[in-house]
Amino acid sequence: MISGIINVYKEKGYTSHDVVAKLRGILKQKKIGHTGTLDPDAEGVLPVCLGKATKVCDLLTEKDKEYEAVLLLGKTTDTQDITGTVLSHKAVDCSEQEIQNIIMSFTGSYAQIPPMYSALKVNGKKLCDLARAGVTVERSPRTVQIYEITILETALPRVRIRVHCSKGTYIRTLCHDIGEQAGCGGCMESLVRTRVSEFRMCDAHRLSEIEEQVRIIRQRQPGRELLKSDLKNLIKDTDSVFLEYPGVCVKEEFSRLLYNGNPLCQEWIRDWKDAYKEETLRVYDDRQNFAGIYQWKESCRDIRPIKIFME
Repeated sequence: MISGIINVYKEKGYTSHDVVAKLRGILKQKKIGHTGTLDPDAEGVLPVCLGKATKVCDLLTEKDKEYEAVLLLGKTTDTQDITGTVLSHKAVDCSEQEIQNIIMSFTGSYAQIPPMYSALKVNGKKLCDLARAGVTVERSPRTVQIYEITILETALPRVRIRVHCSKGTYIRTLCHDIGEQAGCGGCMESLVRTRVSEFRMCDAHRLSEIEEQVRIIRQRQPGRELLKSDLKNLIKDTDSVFLEYPGVCVKEEFSRLLYNGNPLCQEWIRDWKDAYKEETLRVYDDRQNFAGIYQWKESCRDIRPIKIFME
């Protein structure tokens, strides 16, 4: 089984689940998961986790993201994007400067009401399923963070923006809310996710590229099991998600205790520093195999696993 993370460029027309299903077929491997849904008409970065790296999926979903979107002013739809049923048409009476000021006012903390056409669940039912059945339910606002908005181009009624935001932010809802603030309504015309944490669009691989590389390998060596080394230009190691944390190694004589998932005494760590007590740590065995992320627990005077990736 191959473990690691592939930065996939999701193309229009695919759901995130389609990408996972396609990769399962390409790699002949079941244990694969994606790290955050992109709408079928959206495109861009979709990190996909393989093997034991699937334990990273929820952690990557929590990370910050960056998008480029086109806001279309003067039109509202039931889905808050261009694919939905049109609810209203209005003239855009604001000037370019007024629109830009309104857009920039959304920077910072922002209470956003999730759209009905979303995968969020209410009483065990997806909002999008309820919406398709013609049912609208009340949704509580959720606080999201818009770290930065950059206006890339203004050609009213369209504005192209780049948004750096926290998890759980709906860009089409942001477009809708900007339109509401402008008094003319608005919806999202297009969306590209350009970054998820350290995974960037310039490093993303299309499914066709991955499929072709695997096809060539299998053609050259039919019947051989696919190895991670065959795809080293495509697959990132699991620990690449945690490079902001210091890395430490367990001494050889204590590696067995590491493999069993035990808390680790500081004396078992090579070159231990007291500063590590304030940090989340990447922990490796004596052969540099990544074990997991750990944190110091003062009451027990040891470091304990947050999440273990070694099998």
